Amino acid sequence: MFESGGSHGGLKKCLQLHIPSALPPWNPALLSTVPSPSSRLRFCPLFSAISNPLSPHSLSSSSSSSSSEDHLRPFSEIQPFLGMERFWTDGLIDRNKAMVEYLKQHGIIKSREVAEVMEAIDRGLFVPAGCPPYVDRPVQIGYNATISAPHMHASCLELLEKQLLPGMSALDVGSGTGYLTACFALMVGPQGHVVGVEHIPELVTSSVENIKKSSAASLSKEGSLSIHVADGRLGWPELAPCDAIHVGAAAPEIPQPLIDQLKPGGRMVIPVGTVFQNLKVVDKKLDGSVSVRNEICVWYVPFTSRATQLHDY
Repeated sequence: MFESGGSHGGLKKCLQLHIPSALPPWNPALLSTVPSPSSRLRFCPLFSAISNPLSPHSLSSSSSSSSSEDHLRPFSEIQPFLGMERFWTDGLIDRNKAMVEYLKQHGIIKSREVAEVMEAIDRGLFVPAGCPPYVDRPVQIGYNATISAPHMHASCLELLEKQLLPGMSALDVGSGTGYLTACFALMVGPQGHVVGVEHIPELVTSSVENIKKSSAASLSKEGSLSIHVADGRLGWPELAPCDAIHVGAAAPEIPQPLIDQLKPGGRMVIPVGTVFQNLKVVDKKLDGSVSVRNEICVWYVPFTSRATQLHDY
C-alpha cells in the first residue's frame, strides 16, 4: 500500500492494491501501460516492495531469492520489482459510515474501538470543500500538504490502539486539518491529553474550526485537546512523556526528540525514508530500550521545515 504525498507530482493518489497469490516474473514493458481514462478500475504497475492489507499476501523484507521459480511461490517470498496491479475505487463511498464499513470489510479496521471513533469523527468535516471526503485516497489540503487516505488513518489507529486508552496522552505531529488528532482525543477521552502540532499557521486555524464542528468539540473546549503552531521535529516537550506519537510526514530518519518524548511502554508510528519510505513502528520498552520495525511501504510528503515545504507553493 502506498500513501501518496502532496509535493510529489508523480504519485498523486493512494490506491488500493489487488495482488494475486502468484505473479509472473517482472516485465519492464508493464511500465509503459497507460490506463483508460474512462475505466473505474485504473491500472498503475509499481514496485512490489510494498505490503497490502487488502490481500493476504505481503512482501517479506528478508526475501532475497531470484529463482526462475519465483512465479510459483507465495507473494511473500517473491523478489522485489515484480509487476503488479494497483486499483482504487472511484466515487463509490458517499458517506462516513459507509467508508468505515468498507475499511472493515477489507480488513483494515479490525477493532471495535477504531471503527467507533472513525464513525464518530466525520471525515467530511476535515476535507476541503469540493473534494470527495469518503473515497479511499489522500486529498490535497493546500500548502503542499495532504490529508491521508482513510485506510492509512485506520491503519495508524489500529497500530496505536493500545496506547490510546482512556486517560493516556498522544502527540500528533503534522496534524494538518485535525482529523486524526480528533480521533485520538475521542479515544483517550476527557481524562487523557492530546496535542497536535503543525507548522503551517493557516492549517492550525482551520483545524481548530474543524474540530469545533466535530464530536471532539467538547474535548477541545475543556482543554484535553489542543493544536499548536510548532516545528514537529522537536515534538512537544510539555506533553512528554507520551503514550502515543503519530507523525504524518516522512522523515529522513527518526528524530531523536520524538524518541526521547516517548513514554516507556509507548509507541510511535512514523514514515521514514526519502525515495523509498517505510511506515515504522517504534516501541519503547519499560527498561527504556527502543525497538523499531517496518510495517508497510508508504509514500508521504517530506517531514521538513515550513520554509522548505512552502518554497514552491
